[in-house]
Amino acid sequence: MSNSVNLLIALQALRVNKLRSVLTMLGIVIGVAAVIAMIAIGGGAQQRVQEQIASLGSNLLIVIPGSVIQSGARLGLGNAQTLTESDYKAIQMEIPEVQVAAPVSRGNAQVVYGNTNWATSINGVYNDYFEAREWNLTEGRFFDQGEISRFGKVAIIGKTVASQLFGEDTPIGEVVRIRGIPFEIIGVADGKGQSGMGQDQDDVIFVPLTTGRNRLFGEPRGRIARVGTILVKANNGADTKYVEDRVTDLLRQRHRIRPTMENDFQVRNLSEILKTQEAASRVMSMLLAAVASVSLLVGGIGIMNIMLVSVTERTREIGLRLAVGARSKDIMTQFLVEAMTLSTIGGGIGVLLGVGISLLVAWLASWNISLSLLSIVLAVGFSATIGIFFGYYPAKTAAQMQPIAALRYE
Repeated sequence: MSNSVNLLIALQALRVNKLRSVLTMLGIVIGVAAVIAMIAIGGGAQQRVQEQIASLGSNLLIVIPGSVIQSGARLGLGNAQTLTESDYKAIQMEIPEVQVAAPVSRGNAQVVYGNTNWATSINGVYNDYFEAREWNLTEGRFFDQGEISRFGKVAIIGKTVASQLFGEDTPIGEVVRIRGIPFEIIGVADGKGQSGMGQDQDDVIFVPLTTGRNRLFGEPRGRIARVGTILVKANNGADTKYVEDRVTDLLRQRHRIRPTMENDFQVRNLSEILKTQEAASRVMSMLLAAVASVSLLVGGIGIMNIMLVSVTERTREIGLRLAVGARSKDIMTQFLVEAMTLSTIGGGIGVLLGVGISLLVAWLASWNISLSLLSIVLAVGFSATIGIFFGYYPAKTAAQMQPIAALRYE
């Protein structure tokens, strides 16, 4: 018999017991839907981590000050003022693997424009900061050297601040007041979105570091030029772990830290941290897909059970076909086609259900998903393979029947 005839016979056999066929397909439907949904949601999680890596900048390390002890209590990292501008210059000059180093001082303030105000973060930076973060402008320009050296009252604002203070209007050339001091807006930074900690990276105003130190953060001009953090961007292709070790050794030497003493700073390798997060996300996606695949195996076992029942019910039919000249190969092919048809139809329904669940999750939870045609094709192909694998034993049992014994079966 041709494959088309076998398919028609298979569909007719499935229609005879509709409810049983539907219940048998249910395991395959749930398994395929779960696999597609888990792969889509897990892929979305990986994509989100990759977007966070891209938003932070590649090959990036952050040097933060150490902790201080007050009344016997350690106040945590970042409370000591142990980093200076000379540290960042030394990192830039003495470590060849460093593309750029950028000092940052941070504060918070209420920003006023007309009758509108907004509380945001104020970052004192040099232009190297934007290179380190791979952060471009959508409008305006960066700071010029004169504005940096003369404590210029100019600012570059993030997209969130621009939206809150100016709406759809262009902010370039407008003047805002930060802690009562007027600042001219000279640029708008491109959107970065949320950080890995869920913070809005665009809710920020950048001013020249010298301006922030001397006009906003309350540091006297004669004091050593302290900085809050130092960003270090390694060259493309450089081993960030090696650069991390070099930065650590250099700062220990500059800060005269003895071998037995702890560092008064900490170097955080963001590339390594985010790679770990991405790997964890990938493993979790694989785990969820593997768990979902168990439903496919359960569905396959259900197909085997039903096909064995079908073989038993149709024993006399099998004997009659063998008696009139059908070959064992024809009987085996017929039952394999039935099993594969059952699993393939279930796989197709499961694909539709899985895509629907993925889109529903994306809509309700505002979660990124990653639907790939390859995963859908693999899921359907795997479901058809399940049908062949678990349908083989019932088909072989039917094909090995003796015609006389089958015709005598009651």
